[in-house]
Amino acid sequence: MTAIPSFTGDANPYGGGDPYADYRTADFPFTQYANLADRRLGAGVIAANDEFFAQRENLLVPERAEFDPEHFGHKGKIMDGWETRRRRGASSEHPWPTAEDHDWALVRLGAPGVIRGIVVDTAHFRGNYPQAVSVEGASVPGSPSPEELLGDDVKWTTLVPRTPIGGHAANGFAVQAEQRFTHLRVNQHPDGGIARLRVHGEVVPDPEWLSVLGTFDVVALENGGQVENASNLFYSPATNTIQPGRSRKMDDGWETRRRRDRGNDWISYRLVAQSLIRAVEIDTAYLKGNSAGWASVSVKDGEDGEWTEILPRTRLQPDTNHRFVLPAPAVGTHARVDIFPDGGISRLRLHGSLTGQGTAGIAARHQELGG
Repeated sequence: MTAIPSFTGDANPYGGGDPYADYRTADFPFTQYANLADRRLGAGVIAANDEFFAQRENLLVPERAEFDPEHFGHKGKIMDGWETRRRRGASSEHPWPTAEDHDWALVRLGAPGVIRGIVVDTAHFRGNYPQAVSVEGASVPGSPSPEELLGDDVKWTTLVPRTPIGGHAANGFAVQAEQRFTHLRVNQHPDGGIARLRVHGEVVPDPEWLSVLGTFDVVALENGGQVENASNLFYSPATNTIQPGRSRKMDDGWETRRRRDRGNDWISYRLVAQSLIRAVEIDTAYLKGNSAGWASVSVKDGEDGEWTEILPRTRLQPDTNHRFVLPAPAVGTHARVDIFPDGGISRLRLHGSLTGQGTAGIAARHQELGG
């Protein structure tokens, strides 16, 4: 549970030009997983003990942090992140904060799940970032209030121990806890600012909720579906295709670079569990001159199963939601959408229900992870 790699210390003061020119970052292996703290999934920063300089909600803004060197307000420099005031000691003889002093924010994950890695991004916080951070996780059912989460009966598990970090850097932490979490407590030691928080992991749905729903989207991220692989991610991530709601703009879907060969592009998915699929939706919202020309959908049952086409290659229209009722239900644990030859789609929906085997598998995993 250490930073990979580790960034520590101040960044240089902003000297003009591109504010990201000296930004420190790295490729973290866990970013292949979805961001469980995505606002589109329903995540939120529900409380913080202090947000004097900059609001806590900025932590989950999907876009990277912006910096305007001339943007000041009545309280001082306005930063695109969460920033607390400077802590002070108890007296003139002891003006420094104690080792235990820290600021905190409570984050509700948009989808409960197993966390594989966390990025604490201090972009543009060059000399005003925290000396160290720590992150704890809890699993609390329902919609608890901040007061309930801070109660003595809530068990918090350390995901990231108190660790020094660097300013103006993406500080990444691998997480090993094989548990299902619903909320995080992010701590700054002793004070300072964090620009963005990203929490990468695997969604673990509530089996009781899925059972009550009956028919639902068995590939949706919020229900436990996930992207396994894709042929091309040049313009946007394939995970966008299973996000909640309809796409709101062109880059809120999946778009590939232009092919100059005779191949085609594709995405493969793992469904929430073994499912019975009855209908398919393929949406090309906001993709007008760059939507896929045709698409097909296949499924397989099990890792070693054979791919079976359930929707043959079908012409797609730009900026349109296409709906297909299958002639017979299809059983599968994995799905694949092929687009021809290239371009993009904004959303894929596979409407169906869990099989008995699928229901049992989800219930067992939920119990195993402490849900």
